[in-house]
Amino acid sequence: MSLIKVGVIGIGNMGSSHVQMLDKGQIEGAILTAICSSNDSRIDWVENHTSGDVQIFRDEETFFTESGIDAVVIATPHYSHPEIAINAFSKGIHVLIEKPAGVYTKNVLEMNEAAESCGKVFGIMYNQRANPLYQKLRDLIHSGKLGNIKRTNWIVTDTYRSQSYYDSSKWRATWKGEGGGVLLNQALHHLDIWQWVTGFMPKRVNAVSSFGKYHDIEVEDEVTAYVEYENGVTGVFITSTGEVPGTNLLEVVGDFGKIVVENEELTFYRLTQSERDFNRLYKGGFGKPDYRKIDIPVKSENANHATIFQNWIDSINTGSPLLAPGKEGVKALEIANAIYLSSWLNQTVELPVDPDHYYERLQEKISTSTFEKKHVTNNTLDVKGTH
Repeated sequence: MSLIKVGVIGIGNMGSSHVQMLDKGQIEGAILTAICSSNDSRIDWVENHTSGDVQIFRDEETFFTESGIDAVVIATPHYSHPEIAINAFSKGIHVLIEKPAGVYTKNVLEMNEAAESCGKVFGIMYNQRANPLYQKLRDLIHSGKLGNIKRTNWIVTDTYRSQSYYDSSKWRATWKGEGGGVLLNQALHHLDIWQWVTGFMPKRVNAVSSFGKYHDIEVEDEVTAYVEYENGVTGVFITSTGEVPGTNLLEVVGDFGKIVVENEELTFYRLTQSERDFNRLYKGGFGKPDYRKIDIPVKSENANHATIFQNWIDSINTGSPLLAPGKEGVKALEIANAIYLSSWLNQTVELPVDPDHYYERLQEKISTSTFEKKHVTNNTLDVKGTH
């Protein structure tokens, strides 16, 4: 079997990591043959940190038409993901995009259509889907051992960022540059896992977001969202980049108890009988169902980028199923867009959000912004690699 020739476009933090994985032979069945960047310092870095014969391109179109690559990893700024992916699909190239799938669902849906029509393997770097902790949680829920879900609750505040982080580049934490804050950057993996482990999407969202509450930024750094699902389940999602010490606590409550994920540990408080049955049959007044605490040993692994990467290459080579299909990237983004819209309008928002309406509202945010960063420490941007 011949090696899949892979190119990387965008040599920022994540792009550099993908280059190193390929160069060190950590991804079986693939070889790095080209990169695309407009930043001289990042090009120098590639030339000094790769051992193979890697072609260097500064222009996206030339990169796709002359490099001879079979597949591309897109690690550019958020807004550019759909546009570059659509271009790659038009050239018959397999695609793996970094999260988020994009900033707004309008062009992400167009990207999904392009992927479907070209028939190439399309993945997204939702590395937490490869985390055994969340895989086990998903298995428990889908096996029926928890029964019908009643409620979910996720507090994600272990995502602290200092002002210097936001000041590192002028594109960070702006509507024009990133398209959002904590929801699109730090908590997007959690939004994906939230819907992935349960298997269903919210139907309604009512959210309150604080924009620049803890930092000198124009986008959100704190969010509290209440969601309702079509089947009557409710949920709460809380996230912030301004709390220390932070919390990462996920609860999923069902008819047969609840599952708690905290501190990289999974605990199942399993009822001896269904709460619904107990409620119907018990005649003793203040009683409640018995339960037992079950600590489920799972080795959590947070650095699963290589697993998703390998899975994508294996799917290209053998047709094996993807852990993180690219077309599913729209789901977490859909939730994020609904949270933003609810916060902007101060009202409950129905999902799916109208793509055109959200796009128009986002453009209003961009066009009316008067925010200027006062302490940017690095104004030299690689337009092909600032992820």
